[in-house]
Amino acid sequence: MANQLDLEEQEQLDQIKHFWSQYGNAITWVLIVVLGAFAGWNFYQYWQRNQAVAAAALFDELDRSVQSSDATRIDRVFGDMKSRFASTTYAHQSGLLVAKQYMTMGKTDAAKSALTWVAETSSDKAYQALAKLRMSAILLEDKNFDAALNQLNGSFPASFEALVADRKGDVFASKGDKVKAIAEYEKAFRLFDARTEYRQLVVVKLNAMGVDVQANASTITVAEKK
Repeated sequence: MANQLDLEEQEQLDQIKHFWSQYGNAITWVLIVVLGAFAGWNFYQYWQRNQAVAAAALFDELDRSVQSSDATRIDRVFGDMKSRFASTTYAHQSGLLVAKQYMTMGKTDAAKSALTWVAETSSDKAYQALAKLRMSAILLEDKNFDAALNQLNGSFPASFEALVADRKGDVFASKGDKVKAIAEYEKAFRLFDARTEYRQLVVVKLNAMGVDVQANASTITVAEKK
């Protein structure tokens, strides 16, 4: 009986040896690839965490620079953020932050450059939308109406559509195109939630253009449903 078991074990061993000699090399390479991918993924996650921590620290430094209105320091830190952490959320937040500060300091061109960088490099649609809206405000102030409208063209996240319509209304109103301005303000009125305070500002703008929002509310609502 023992001999029979020894023979069966030997046969199984021979089968294993045969299988390994035929497929062992391929299996080894598969294992190398799988383990390599796993190690690479772990390294990438580790790198991402380190990037986020370092970017957060640099953002804090930038925030302190903005609070102190140190233009030279702001330029330097923001430059470091763009060159080292361009793909991070902190970098795009930095762009919006410094653009606002640049406008406060009267550095319009620097503000435009920061906003353009965010709009072109961020993969987040919300940051792109914010950058374009703020750029349109600067261009509107410069009376560069066509460029302002160009910033507001294209697709925007649904949560920004009311703001975009309102800003378009501002541009058309500044251009003296009352018909288009009213159309955009009415669109903004429809899109803003009734509980949003900003909606009341749109009502003021429409009233200033001779539109009685209360009298036309039902018409505007019907247009929205269509």
